[in-house]
Amino acid sequence: MDAFFASVAQRDDPSLRGLPVVVGGRSGRGVVAAASYEARVFGIHSAMPMMHARRRCPDLVIVPPDGAAYREASEQVRAIFDRYAELVEPLSIDEAYLDVTEPLTGPASGTLVAQAIRAEIVQATGLTASAGVSFGKFLAKTASGMAKPDGLRVITPEEAPGVLADLAVEDFHGVGPATARRLRALGIETGADLQARSEDEMREALGKVGGWLARVVRCQDDRPVRPHRVRKSVGTERTFRRDVRGAEALAEKLVPIAEELARRLARHRLAGRTVTLKLKSADFQITQRSATLPGPVATEAELMGVGLALLHRPAPPKGALRLVGLTVSALVPADGGRQLVFPFALPGA
Repeated sequence: MDAFFASVAQRDDPSLRGLPVVVGGRSGRGVVAAASYEARVFGIHSAMPMMHARRRCPDLVIVPPDGAAYREASEQVRAIFDRYAELVEPLSIDEAYLDVTEPLTGPASGTLVAQAIRAEIVQATGLTASAGVSFGKFLAKTASGMAKPDGLRVITPEEAPGVLADLAVEDFHGVGPATARRLRALGIETGADLQARSEDEMREALGKVGGWLARVVRCQDDRPVRPHRVRKSVGTERTFRRDVRGAEALAEKLVPIAEELARRLARHRLAGRTVTLKLKSADFQITQRSATLPGPVATEAELMGVGLALLHRPAPPKGALRLVGLTVSALVPADGGRQLVFPFALPGA
């Protein structure tokens, strides 16, 4: 979908159409959850602090999130996907991979199926969607990005190597700012530079990520569309209205975070052995502290105990924090036979 949250707001309130709109909190502590294409002209993007967004565009219109509207539109879109493809792999609330090698309806043409789906989405939801069609997940995702907004892009096997060669490393799906900086430090600025490096070279330089990049830039991506993706982690985080300083104050802020995370784990009937504490400083520097435990944890008490232990190891943060989060990974199905991991003496402590 195109600028999904912001587009839903503009659809439901016609007075917002054509205006720079962002979805997020109105306070100076908030962040941008989504930005309309009109707002993106000003360099505004998701995860940007709201105060920065306002500086870039004084006329910015800020609207609160509307989870119910997003879920309704997402369910309508998913129902359309399911009419055309048996294999649908959701990536998020507004995006999915479809395997239309043998579509459930219509001609056996990925391009024609994509055209039909886009038309049905507009009719059913009043929202536009972009689509990428190709012979692998990475290329389809790349094509979709090139088609935005409200477009359709097909990448054929013949043109794929050239398309990837022309991409800047930042435009490779999965390459964030940190990885892009590491690539540029190696003299790799484009897909063509990547194509000139062997898989062994890239793996030695960047580990698994390097090996993966070396393969996909050569169109080697045989990952199947998996209808039921395995959840790798469950987490929650809070941005504070005012910066928080000191171990005692941070411990108080951990309580509702652990409570919410426990609810989410219970909802998914999951527990996990690895707990990660995320700390974002007042100047937006992020630190993460993790521990892998002897057994899985899931309850509020367990999560709070591990979170406090991580908060104090190696020492409580010295500066002020604007955000704290907890994430559980190495997930396993929750059952009634788990044992509490008390006391929380973390490995290596």
